[in-house]
Amino acid sequence: MKLQVATYNIHKGFSHFNLRMALHETRERLRDTNADLVFLQEVIGGHLMHPQRYRNWPDAPQYEFLADSFWPEFAYGRNAVYDHGHHGNAILSRYPIRRAENQDVSSHAFERRGLLYCEIALPGGRSLHCMCVHLALHERGRHHQIAALVERVHALVPEDAPLIIAGDFNDWRGRAGRQLAHALGVQEALRDARGRSARTFPSGLPLLRLDRIYVRGLSVEHGVAHSGLRWSRVSDHALLTARLAVE
Repeated sequence: MKLQVATYNIHKGFSHFNLRMALHETRERLRDTNADLVFLQEVIGGHLMHPQRYRNWPDAPQYEFLADSFWPEFAYGRNAVYDHGHHGNAILSRYPIRRAENQDVSSHAFERRGLLYCEIALPGGRSLHCMCVHLALHERGRHHQIAALVERVHALVPEDAPLIIAGDFNDWRGRAGRQLAHALGVQEALRDARGRSARTFPSGLPLLRLDRIYVRGLSVEHGVAHSGLRWSRVSDHALLTARLAVE
């Protein structure tokens, strides 16, 4: 069985530097990937002010708007809550979501983070386990969150079950990837010719390697980092896609 997977930090539906609202274009770009599963970060679940400021702001939460008529299943994990709204991570799926749980792994009150877990029912009855993550900007917080992620996977995912961990790791030094490979036996889906993670930030001219897709129990057939000036009109992060085969 083949799976097309995408991960994208959508920057709350705004272009790089918040120059324009780009949520409608984001939806079209995601649909163009023809992904079976989409891992999203910085997704607004509700906002009181934006509908008044932006003429085309959708009535539905962003994850529902993006999933509409294309991905019948979705899950949202609310992480950051403020007076006028909230945002977090989301997973969109073409296959049934058997269960979904969100775990708060915030390292301090000013930077709210969570791990969104979903168990996906693949054709034939087999389960695919998914973790959508958005880790802290500072390394100390990331170290704590990686430990929580490892513990979560050990608690919820059988060792022989296929697993995908994807999202914005903010791991520009590459330390989180080594920790995950050692503790969970995952491999990274996108590597360049020198074996380094794909550059994903900023999307117009990527310099930092922040976004990742890690897999276990799946083989990687192909991976692409979608970046360049036209992508900076949609988000400040590049979009990653990977073609996977269930082993």
